[in-house]
Amino acid sequence: MATLAEPQTDFTRLPDMDESVFTAPLKRPDHVGEDWLEPKQTEYDSEDDAIWNDLFARQMQVLPGRAATAFMHGLEKLDLGKGGVPDFGELSENLNKLTGWSVVPVPMLIPDHVFFWHLANRRFPAGNFIRTRETFDYIQEPDVFHDVFGHVPMLTDPTYADYMAEYGKAGWKAMRYNRLKALGSLYWYTVEFGLLQEKDEIRAYGAGILSGPTEVVYATEAESPNRIMLNVDRVMRTDYVISDLQPTYFVIESFEDLFRQTVERDFDKLYRNLGPGFTYANTAVIDIDYVVNRGTLEYTLRGGRGSGAAPV
Repeated sequence: MATLAEPQTDFTRLPDMDESVFTAPLKRPDHVGEDWLEPKQTEYDSEDDAIWNDLFARQMQVLPGRAATAFMHGLEKLDLGKGGVPDFGELSENLNKLTGWSVVPVPMLIPDHVFFWHLANRRFPAGNFIRTRETFDYIQEPDVFHDVFGHVPMLTDPTYADYMAEYGKAGWKAMRYNRLKALGSLYWYTVEFGLLQEKDEIRAYGAGILSGPTEVVYATEAESPNRIMLNVDRVMRTDYVISDLQPTYFVIESFEDLFRQTVERDFDKLYRNLGPGFTYANTAVIDIDYVVNRGTLEYTLRGGRGSGAAPV
């Protein structure tokens, strides 16, 4: 059966990116090679460590009862609250023992094909910088706090860790079909902004939610957003918001359910039927949806972040 990833592909080699593939152009800094890896992790000073500690403390005020249990356990297993920006070498050693993953420093957002390659080889690229006090509440490009605090604890869960590696391998197939935008939407609505039905509660496992105090409460409790059970075909046809709170979140039953819906899906057939653009708006509720909460969309309709609307 055709699956999410390409069969019998040599994932040890960096894949070529054909010029015909639609992707964002990124200029590679002179000091990094084609793998985009920094020579070493940044040596963070006391103020950098203080920013990490303050960000960590702020999140821990809102995450209990709202973050997935697997995430909270991951924080403990990796001892991310011991103080200061974590050392990637130590972090990788501990993570490798648990699920075979490591954390590697990159200077900025990296090209899709390089990102896929690192994930396929169980390496998570993390921004090699931390936000400033001036950008404490919101930063457009993911920094070390978003990447390490938001993403890495989930990589201690074996099933989720396998999903991430398979997602990386899936990039080869998406490039062949020129459907990186669709695969990116799947990443957005699971890895970045995914919700989990845990017992009778909605919990967050997506890094974009877990690394920001407002979105944690909004995503799990507010009346504005739609919460819809994950349907991979539907999600990969759905647009998303980059610089504001999401109008819609997708919910999984378990990480095993996420793995089953994606890795075991016939993506060749799906890609052949997908158009180059999105079919559904990020506010849409359609007739095939299993709706957990049909949102009021009040926050979005009032204009979102730019209007000063309350995230209710």
